[in-house]
Amino acid sequence: MLEKMFKLKENNTTAKTEVIAGITTFMTMAYILAVNPNLLSRAGMDPTAVLIATCLASFIGTFAMALLANYPFALAPGMGLNAYFAFTVCGNMGYSWKVALMAVFFEGIIFIILSLTNVREAIFNAIPTTLKKGVSAGIGLFIAFIGLQGGHIVVNNDSTLLSYVNFRDNWHTEGICAVLALIGLLLTAILYIKKVKGSILIGILATWILGMICQAAGVYRIDADAGFYSLYPAFAMTDFSKIGETFGQCFTADFHGVGIMNFIVVMLSFLFVDMFDTIGTLIGVSDKAGMLDEDGKLPNVKQALMADAIATSAGAILGTSTTTTFVESSAGVGAGARTGLASIVTGLLFLLAIFFAPIFTAIPGFATAPALIFVGFLMVSAIVKVDFEDLTDAVPAYLCLIAMPLMYSIAEGIAIGVISFVLINLICGKRKKITPLMYILAVLFICKYIFL
Repeated sequence: MLEKMFKLKENNTTAKTEVIAGITTFMTMAYILAVNPNLLSRAGMDPTAVLIATCLASFIGTFAMALLANYPFALAPGMGLNAYFAFTVCGNMGYSWKVALMAVFFEGIIFIILSLTNVREAIFNAIPTTLKKGVSAGIGLFIAFIGLQGGHIVVNNDSTLLSYVNFRDNWHTEGICAVLALIGLLLTAILYIKKVKGSILIGILATWILGMICQAAGVYRIDADAGFYSLYPAFAMTDFSKIGETFGQCFTADFHGVGIMNFIVVMLSFLFVDMFDTIGTLIGVSDKAGMLDEDGKLPNVKQALMADAIATSAGAILGTSTTTTFVESSAGVGAGARTGLASIVTGLLFLLAIFFAPIFTAIPGFATAPALIFVGFLMVSAIVKVDFEDLTDAVPAYLCLIAMPLMYSIAEGIAIGVISFVLINLICGKRKKITPLMYILAVLFICKYIFL
C-alpha cells in the first residue's frame, strides 16, 4: 500500500528511510511550537490556543503536501511572517490580531486562485536554472546561519552586528550551549561521512542528551530571564478548550479605523513574502533532493503550491499566522527523504505534539543547530553547478546567495537575484535570456521596495 501510494522504489527510498527522515524534519522544526505561541502572544493571542493552532495547521499543511504532491516538504507557521504579524501589523500599525488573521486568510484564498490558474507555477518555472542554484546555495547559508544563532555560536555584537560567542562569559548558559552545538556538529558530520543511517537525527538526540547530562552535573544552568530553560522534557497535557479563543476569530474582525487600503497593503505584504519564501524553499529543497528535471522544473509543483495555499487559509481559521513550506524540510531531505511518506510522519508528529507539546518544546536550539548547520553545507554545494565563466549568470546567483543570510529572508534573496539578472543581462546585450515573466517579476520587486 505504501509503495503504491508514495512510489518508494521509483524514488530510490525505503519506508524506514522515510520514517527516520520525517522524524528528523520534525525535530528540526519543533522549535516553532515554542516560538510561535511566544511571538503571537505579544499580539494579545492566547499562547495555548496558538500552540494548538500551530500543531493543527502544520498537520493539515504537511498532510496536504504529502497527499497532493508526494513531496517530503513540511509546513508550519513561518518565521519572519509571525514576527511581522505580531510586531508590525499588531504592534506598530496597531491593528487587532483578528484583522491580521483575516489578512492571512485572504492571502491564502488569493494563493489558491493563483495556484488554480497556474500563475505561481509559471513564476516558479520562469526563474532561470542558474538562479535556482543560487537560491539553493543561499538557503544553505541561511539555514546554517539560523543554526549558528540557535546554537549560540554566533551572537549579537553592537559594534560589528555579529560575533562569535565568548565562551568564558556566561559559560553556564551561552558558553556550554555553543560547545554542545559544536560537539553535535562534529558528531553529525562524522556519522554522515561514515554513511550511518539517521545520522542527522542521531546528532540532534545525542546533543540533547549531552545537554541534559550537563544540566544534571550543574554545568548548564537555567536562566529563564535570558531564555535558557530546563532541558528535561515536561510531561503535561494541553488545555484543548483554549482553541475556542482563536478558532474562526478571523471572521469576527472589527475593521473600524483600519481602512480598505491599509488592509490591502497588509495583505499584500503577507502575500508577497509568503509567495517567494515558498517558491524559494521549494526550489532549494527540491534541487538538493534531485527532484528538478533537466529544465529546472519541479514536477507536481502546482500541487505543492496548492498544499501551501490551503495550509495558509486553514491556519488563519485555526488562529495562527501564515503557514508556509519550511526550509528545515532540507534536514529530512539530507536524511534521505524523497516522498510524501516522510511528510506523513512529520505531520503525525505535529498532531501528536498537541497532546505532549511540553515534551517537544523542550528540544533546545543548540540540539537542532548541528542539523541545520550541516544541512546548510549539503545545500550550499549547489553553487558549484553555476557557470562562473558566464558572469551574467554567476553574478546574479552570487547576489542571491549572499542576500538570503545577510538580509535574513529567502524572499529578499530571490528579489535581489531576479532584479540583478534582468538588469545585468539587459544592459550586457543578452536580452534573449530574459523571459517576459522575468521582466514582470523584476518590475514587481522594484515596486515592492518603493511602495511596501
